Amino acid sequence: QLQLVQSGGGLVQSGGSLRLSCAASGGTTRVYVMGWFRQAPGKEREFVAATGRSGTSYADSVKARFTISRDNANGTVYLHLNTLKPEDTAVYYCAIQTAYRGTYYYDHRSDYSHWGQGTQVTVSS
Repeated sequence: QLQLVQSGGGLVQSGGSLRLSCAASGGTTRVYVMGWFRQAPGKEREFVAATGRSGTSYADSVKARFTISRDNANGTVYLHLNTLKPEDTAVYYCAIQTAYRGTYYYDHRSDYSHWGQGTQVTVSS
């Protein structure tokens, strides 16, 4: 059964950097989109970044600071977090879309079929 296993995260000072990894394993399902979401305490889970056939997309709040990359050979997606701010503090989740669609909406949480376990990112001021 397809699973997503996350690694990375932790505590960093404001202005610092982190890298999150998410490896897909245990299945042969085709993956069309790989993305990242985050959820801060008391807030809804929100879109951060995604990559797929339609290219790459970022939330405005992280654009120019975060970079998503994908290693298809290893079924892994990365999120490079730079110039971190205290408001970036959240649990970060990777997710994938495995259904074929004519159009892919990267920020539609309900379109993602599999989710990672989440990893905490804490940015101190």
